Amino acid sequence: MTASPERQPVPGGPWLLLIHQIPPKPDYLRVKIGRRLQRVGAVAVKSSVYALPDGDQPLEDFHWIRREIIDGGGDATICRASLVDGLTDDQLRDVFREARDADYAEVAATARELDATSSAESDDSSVRRREDDVARLRKRFAAIAAMDFFDAPGRAEAHDAIERLAAASQPRAMATAGMAKSRDVADERARYRARTWVTRKGIFVDRMASAWLIRRFIDPDARFRFVDPERHRPTPGEIRFDMFDGEFTHLGDRCTFETLIERFSLDDPALRAIAEVVHDVDLRDEKFGRDDAAGIERALVGIARASVDDAERAQRSAELFDALHAAYASEATGRGSSVGADAT
Repeated sequence: MTASPERQPVPGGPWLLLIHQIPPKPDYLRVKIGRRLQRVGAVAVKSSVYALPDGDQPLEDFHWIRREIIDGGGDATICRASLVDGLTDDQLRDVFREARDADYAEVAATARELDATSSAESDDSSVRRREDDVARLRKRFAAIAAMDFFDAPGRAEAHDAIERLAAASQPRAMATAGMAKSRDVADERARYRARTWVTRKGIFVDRMASAWLIRRFIDPDARFRFVDPERHRPTPGEIRFDMFDGEFTHLGDRCTFETLIERFSLDDPALRAIAEVVHDVDLRDEKFGRDDAAGIERALVGIARASVDDAERAQRSAELFDALHAAYASEATGRGSSVGADAT
């Protein structure tokens, strides 16, 4: 598969290191930074030295943590590194896998315990409680999967344990919930009209697709700003997407495009097909195994290389996504086979 502009190999090695010094006071700062490092999936290499695999999102995560350390009176440095002697790349990958396996094991154990204690209960309150438990565990599982950089083997067991628990729950009051959701969606869309949408400059797959989705299906009058995340400071009224701490960004194992579809309840088979392509190209986890992902990625790489201007990239990629949406919509309605016949 063609390497995207954002994922070109970086000279110097595959790792990012955050080296920090945190003052002894206030006490909460060290705890806060430790939790932040855990949430982004970083592992300790040495005391006060944490590692992540190199990539745009891990680098942005480390930049935000560094800023928090400095704002708290400490100091921190981010560097790219190759392991030359001592700890090997494979050993460090194993450290990441072990950390995620421990997280997955905790989720699986909780799911099994809940399944064992609630399987005999069938009243409405028990069913609702199980549904809440499933939702909570799925959210936790998605957060772990998002920082499972090297496919920890415990993932499948945790997933299966959650699904067994989910199978014991019977959904109730679906019609009422559906009507309430429709009202909520209408209110949500009304809030995001004629807004300024901000994302990181150098847009590529997820940001290209998300910009198209926003203007085509969410906010036809959207204005876009493409910024340096290191220097950008949010201003009132703007909406950030595919940015750290943005209103719409990666959530669990979903890319920003998928998050937008979910948040705005865009029930469209063609959009779901595009979402699968964007997910496979952006996250590289082969979740959907789309055969067409490689060709679409090459087209987006061509657009990105042809222009460094983000507004132009957004416009040209929107034409591609318009065509993809039309093609997938035809397939969904059974008209796809007529395209080739008409062209002959």
